[in-house]
Amino acid sequence: MVSWSARRKALTILLFIGPTLIGILLFSVYPIVLSTYVSFTDRNKFRPNPDCTVFLTGLLEPLCWPQFRDRAPVGLGSPYGLQDPIFKNYADLLGTMFTPTALGSMFLMVLCFLPLIAAWVLTKRFAKLATPPVSRTTLWWGGLGLSLVLAFALNIGAAYNVLMDTGDFVVVVGRTLIFVIARVPLSFVLGLTFALILNSEHLPGRTFFRIALFIPWAASSLGILMALIWQFFFREQGTINQVLSIFGLTGMAWLKDPFTAFAAVVLVDTWFSYPFFMITILGALQSVPHDVYEAADLDGASWWQQLTRITLPLVRPAILPATVLTSITAFQMFGTAWAITQGGPIQSVGKPGATEFVIVYAFKQIFQTQNYGRATAFAVILFIFLFALTLYSLRMTKITKGAFES
Repeated sequence: MVSWSARRKALTILLFIGPTLIGILLFSVYPIVLSTYVSFTDRNKFRPNPDCTVFLTGLLEPLCWPQFRDRAPVGLGSPYGLQDPIFKNYADLLGTMFTPTALGSMFLMVLCFLPLIAAWVLTKRFAKLATPPVSRTTLWWGGLGLSLVLAFALNIGAAYNVLMDTGDFVVVVGRTLIFVIARVPLSFVLGLTFALILNSEHLPGRTFFRIALFIPWAASSLGILMALIWQFFFREQGTINQVLSIFGLTGMAWLKDPFTAFAAVVLVDTWFSYPFFMITILGALQSVPHDVYEAADLDGASWWQQLTRITLPLVRPAILPATVLTSITAFQMFGTAWAITQGGPIQSVGKPGATEFVIVYAFKQIFQTQNYGRATAFAVILFIFLFALTLYSLRMTKITKGAFES
């Protein structure tokens, strides 16, 4: 029989953690459950009202509760209900993603990355050897070269076009991943370059340059306004074309071409984000002892050898979390793309635009087309995708290793 002291201890613990548990249930668990349920319904701007006679709808939908029933919107159609078939929203998003043709295209694209995967495995294995037979640089450049050869040999462009025709989810997530792959390395390279320059003791006016190079990060708090200024640069009568006209060159409609519009968004978002890498790497560089570099100079190590074998390994604990955070931020990017292109240019009716990334697509589905069922289905698929990707990144980078060790 449980004693009163044990019950008192349990009640005390419950009183302390109770408000937190209630907050998690109300603001985290309940929205996830409601969104998952709505993803199986045909709720849209014509059917905003719930059918409160359905048990789950009456239980989960706030508009069915007595306190909010008088706030239900007026819709043109009948109350929304479960789809027939129930996975229709998911099927519309995924389209023909799991057909033999699409799966074959995915296999070809994965096959092109096998040399890079092999280079990564061999690099980890050779790192344990005192005298590796092949350098890391040779492995990575060789893997990259073989990947490009395979891409041309297998006509990877055709496979990419097949995947882009499967459904909205593949198009939007694929373009967002390409954006992340383009933007994060550029931000890292710029941040590393400026950090190495600012870390030099022989640079005059270091304080001024630190402030000047940090301005884009400070301006990101007004990201949409600053992005509008950048948009003016890329307009047909904008700054870039006016400068080109001075030299007798004819500019182009930068924001109406899919490739140049995508490149413009990458450029602007890189300008916003590189100071984060710069400050992070600069702080890590200042913790590296100078004795290590003096010993490397005595051993005749070149600048590149010092960078790749001393600097980068020592600042790696600071770079990895910054890379993961920057990748997550890039994946959730909205303001820059919306201010510059609003997800465009649109190449065909009913298809996402060239810069319609995941948050832009979700915004359009909710606030423009008001297709709540498809928007929540997209959110559920994206949540599962990002959750798996986050677990994998934590496992590979081992960022949390030792966090719970005593």
